[in-house]
Amino acid sequence: MGMSALGVKIGPLVMNSPIVMAGGIFSYGEVNIDFVNYKKLGAIVTKTVSLKPRKGNPQPRIWETSSGMINSVGLQNPGIKDFIKNTLPSIKRDGVKVIISIMGEDEEEISRITRILMGEKNSYNAIELNLSCPNVNRDEIMTSQSPEMTSKFVKSVKRVCGDMPLIVKLSPNVTDIVEIAASAEEAGADALSMINTVKALSVDFKNNRIIEGGLSGPSVKHIGLKAVYDVYKKSGIPIIGIGGITSGKDALEYIAVGASAVGLGSGFFSNPLLIDEVYDTLSRFLRENRFKTLADITGLLNEKKKQGQNMGRNFRGKRY
Repeated sequence: MGMSALGVKIGPLVMNSPIVMAGGIFSYGEVNIDFVNYKKLGAIVTKTVSLKPRKGNPQPRIWETSSGMINSVGLQNPGIKDFIKNTLPSIKRDGVKVIISIMGEDEEEISRITRILMGEKNSYNAIELNLSCPNVNRDEIMTSQSPEMTSKFVKSVKRVCGDMPLIVKLSPNVTDIVEIAASAEEAGADALSMINTVKALSVDFKNNRIIEGGLSGPSVKHIGLKAVYDVYKKSGIPIIGIGGITSGKDALEYIAVGASAVGLGSGFFSNPLLIDEVYDTLSRFLRENRFKTLADITGLLNEKKKQGQNMGRNFRGKRY
């Protein structure tokens, strides 16, 4: 199956592949990983960049769990001006789209970051507004936990970025993610990225301490699937499905419930060939079931698509 079959549109952003490396997995995308087939990648999301430099959280920042990992990096980054000067020019492209992830403490700050970034708009392809990191200001409400705050932040960025594709990253740590998604869409988001990590905690008896942060990995997949399924039913904008993807089958499940593309995160650390596996699984599924494009199976098993139940019967017994 050729690249055109797996090509996708995420709002105005056109990608040759539905596979997106989630924020920070490839650092800022400036490092060439020689065993990665970049032709199978659609986009790379950078580590999140703030207005001023951030030191991040103290160690330990990564903690392995029984089914995934807890991270508490705390958005360490050099700040937007240093990023533009020293990192942005070296981000690898070769047809892979570059999505810059940004965050801000308030509406004024996020507007300033966006204005600075728009001065370099020919050097990247889209902006991801990260409203959902659970490892910063833990005692305060996250922006993506409030539909009002979400709307204000999205509007602040969209007023500045204009036609530049804007992807909004949402948190699962909410009562109703559909409500938050709707506020982001109404405020001007071109697409949604979901989900971010789930708030979690681990106990380190050896060192008499608590490890607190965001849980990722296989244990959050079904939370992510539920979020994508529910939001797809109500939303009119594309979704990048993220959370617990460790196989091609996992990625296919996200597409079937409503994702237009998939984000690979911590699963890549345990399976360096995950990009190839996801790409090949999706290609094979289209070929064997005689679908022409990935858009034909987006939301295939979601009740939003009336034909989903009937089509679903055709796939029983197939191995994915």
